Amino acid sequence: MNDAILVAGKAKPRGRFPHVKRAGDLVFVSGTSSRRPDGTFAGASADPMGVTDLDIREQTRAVIENIADLLRAAGGDLSDVVNVTAYLVSMNDFGGYNEVYGTYFDETGPARTTVAVHQLPHPHLLVEISCVAHIPVKEAGS
Repeated sequence: MNDAILVAGKAKPRGRFPHVKRAGDLVFVSGTSSRRPDGTFAGASADPMGVTDLDIREQTRAVIENIADLLRAAGGDLSDVVNVTAYLVSMNDFGGYNEVYGTYFDETGPARTTVAVHQLPHPHLLVEISCVAHIPVKEAGS
């Protein structure tokens, strides 16, 4: 089984790629942000003067919840994740990101790499996460 999945009700990818790609029992989740289907971002707001308030904790929580939704569409959940790669615009946000991450995963969870990047696809994004999950293909009739 080799399926590309676009998940209804989630923000449309900003390029020509799927939310999720299955290759046998492995499920690859494309880089996921806190973007909502309407194009706004959880953890990002601006006042009337245009001053932005960006919250790494809220963004991290929204990213992981978005990933959970994507995994459900592939027949799994966060417990199936075996590898995580996280991209932070600033390592100054590592503490807040790590705090929230730890409410979803512990030392028995997935392997993880966290790297700093120059920028992400929108200036309000502080974090993006991609992951790999092991979700066995369900056979017909099972």
